[in-house]
Amino acid sequence: MFKRLLKIVFISILSSVAAVICFYMAVKHNAFGPILSESELLEYKNETASLVLSDDKTIIGKYFQKNRTNATFQDLPSHLIQCLVATEDARFFEHKGVDSRSMLRVVFKSLILRNKRSGGGSTITQQLAKNISGRHDFGFLTMPVNKTKEIIQAQRIEKVFSKEDILTLYLNTVSFGENIYGIETASLRYFNKKVKLLTVEESAVLIGILKANTFYNPHLNPKNALVRRNICLLYTSDAADDLLCV
Repeated sequence: MFKRLLKIVFISILSSVAAVICFYMAVKHNAFGPILSESELLEYKNETASLVLSDDKTIIGKYFQKNRTNATFQDLPSHLIQCLVATEDARFFEHKGVDSRSMLRVVFKSLILRNKRSGGGSTITQQLAKNISGRHDFGFLTMPVNKTKEIIQAQRIEKVFSKEDILTLYLNTVSFGENIYGIETASLRYFNKKVKLLTVEESAVLIGILKANTFYNPHLNPKNALVRRNICLLYTSDAADDLLCV
């Protein structure tokens, strides 16, 4: 009886593993729609706003579908990068697109134990993959398909871009609410200054918006934005202490 039960359990586990592998390969080979190839990723360009300039090169207006002005990595203050990594993806510089520890935490705490406060498992690179390609409806398979596509896309992104490029792309693609896309436009909108001039506190406000761009919008919900800013500053301070100890 015990041997029979053991055999059933073994066959069930083997079947489950085989099903997961088949599903992964089906997604990877575009059974649920295309995933950008490495060459297509290298050609990717963000949609930006068109600027209207006066004779003396002063910006007097712009038109757009998405209000975005791209920043370069050199424009990004070190404290802004530190705040982003500390709050969104603490092991960003260690993984290759997927953080296995975070994924396991999500599986056991979020899915098995139903703990909604355990946090997400998506890395900055996976979030970038979602920002680039968006998500689509696949019925009851929507979440597993989209998550799997983002994992595959993230791994390809890591192959063709440096960590600095990934951070820059991410901060240029992400939404800050109010039809604002990208850190440069967000900095101008909320603080009327270029991103390279942001203070530590201002950087923390903008990174805080990424958690929920309406709930933590400093114009709409200043108290919420302040609380989130302070949390981001705490994370950033802890990250700085860890770096000093290395």
